[in-house]
Amino acid sequence: MIILKLQKNNIKGILFILMLVVLSSCGSRKPTVSPNSASKVAYAMSHLKSKQLYRFINDWTGVRYRLGGLDKGGIDCSGFAFLLQKDIYGISLPRRSRDQATTIKEKSISQLKEGDLIFFSFGGGAVDHVGIYLNDTYFVHASTTRGVVVDDLSLPAYQKAMVKAGSFKN
Repeated sequence: MIILKLQKNNIKGILFILMLVVLSSCGSRKPTVSPNSASKVAYAMSHLKSKQLYRFINDWTGVRYRLGGLDKGGIDCSGFAFLLQKDIYGISLPRRSRDQATTIKEKSISQLKEGDLIFFSFGGGAVDHVGIYLNDTYFVHASTTRGVVVDDLSLPAYQKAMVKAGSFKN
């Protein structure tokens, strides 16, 4: 009986130590998002000219990514751009990002305005991702891993993958 109690106490102790190790290792990892990035996103959102765009983004933020999706159950990047442009600006875009890329008048990053489209190629070659420019290097898109989010275009991964950007041709 005494041995059984000691074994139970040892197991509890080992589990407690393992839990401490796991929890302390999480605390020592570098954050994937800098502490200031949330405040920068909030700043970019608060400086949108279109309050309708602000509400649209807030309404969709966090909706998960789903290839071919076009509703709150899941949406892909081109579907998000398609709905945003239609609902906010009354613009009819093609459904696929590579087709959407053919509808813009190209601009440099410094010339981008709120609502302009930004196209990326993460697979190399053809356009395979689209986002919508907000301001101050921030854009909104449907990320394959995080769903609908606002991100910083100046991050190296986006700089490397950006193919073209601009406004819809009238």
